[in-house]
Amino acid sequence: MANLISKVKKYLEQQGIDNVDFYNDVRVAKNGDVQKIELWNLDIPQPTQAQLDALETQADIYESNLQQDVKRKSEYGTWEFQLDEIYHNGIDAWKTRIQSIKDKYPKQ
Repeated sequence: MANLISKVKKYLEQQGIDNVDFYNDVRVAKNGDVQKIELWNLDIPQPTQAQLDALETQADIYESNLQQDVKRKSEYGTWEFQLDEIYHNGIDAWKTRIQSIKDKYPKQ
């Protein structure tokens, strides 16, 4: 089950908003297992619970992809490491290694 912030992000994307300040514009509060929108300072209507519920699958995919990003980044190594790898082994070897990591941790 996706968290409320992920659902709100997906709702905002549908409204054409890609970046929001989750402190000053939208604030989500959690009390135990219950999450709710505590603050909504945007010029668009606050989503209804039904609208948020309809975004469950999209938000689940978003969260899953975020987890895959974390796993990928941990195996990619730093930019310095990757540049050194390219210098010593060539761009094609680097591309092959990066693709194997992407294949290991696929996104939906």
